[in-house]
Amino acid sequence: MNKKLIWTIAKKDIRAITSNKQIWLPMLILPVILCVFMPGFVIYFGKMADVASINGIDTLKMMIKNLPEGELRDMLDGLKDEKTQLIYLFVNYLLMPLFLLIPVLSSVMIAANSFVGEKERRTLESLLFAPIQIKDLFIGKVLASFIPTIALTYGSFILCAIVVNSLTYSTFNQMLLPNTNWIILLFLLVPVISVFTILFNVLISARVKGFQEAQQLGGTVVLPVIAIMVSQAAGLFLLNPIIIVIIAAVLMIVNYLLLNRIAKMNERHVLFEKQVH
Repeated sequence: MNKKLIWTIAKKDIRAITSNKQIWLPMLILPVILCVFMPGFVIYFGKMADVASINGIDTLKMMIKNLPEGELRDMLDGLKDEKTQLIYLFVNYLLMPLFLLIPVLSSVMIAANSFVGEKERRTLESLLFAPIQIKDLFIGKVLASFIPTIALTYGSFILCAIVVNSLTYSTFNQMLLPNTNWIILLFLLVPVISVFTILFNVLISARVKGFQEAQQLGGTVVLPVIAIMVSQAAGLFLLNPIIIVIIAAVLMIVNYLLLNRIAKMNERHVLFEKQVH
């Protein structure tokens, strides 16, 4: 393994990402929407609006009523009114699956450009015929997708924490973020789901010819995140440390299987068999 060469490949791809507005501009817009405008609007609206007029408040009440006995139920019961219950539930549970869209969609966009972009730019052949081990090439490109995704995700959380804490501190007399749920999500689930998205896009990239096609197919990984969002909104379950660890463990197994699958594609003409001629 040539570490210097791996980092050279990763740096080259990261520079290509930061110089391409089609990639980095949507990546910046999404965190602003999910980490600034959405929590800001929900918290402000939750403070100012009449509880009876809030759409879905009956669903929220039923969700809280059906919660099992435990720390969350005790915490919600101890809050002074339904407005603060709404804000607490949103920040600590409903916002988390929305936040997962940031690493997932960022990984899709970066990985699709990193792998399929080489085909469209007609630079893939020179890479494949260069004196580079296919393993080093693969690791370098995975790092080029993983590092910006993690940096963007953690930066987005810091922004989100500033917005949320500044708007809620006077209500709760404490900072809501970070907490145990968010810490486990950030340092366990986010890296695992980012790697899963990148590996999945490697497989997609080996079968498609264009960037748009790779984005469309790779974007299907967002469906499980949407399923989590719907389940939480419907009150089927709420993300807690145990569930987050279980999801991360399942994804680790899937990542291992994907790595084995990709390892079998160790010949250059197999890994990118549909390259542009």
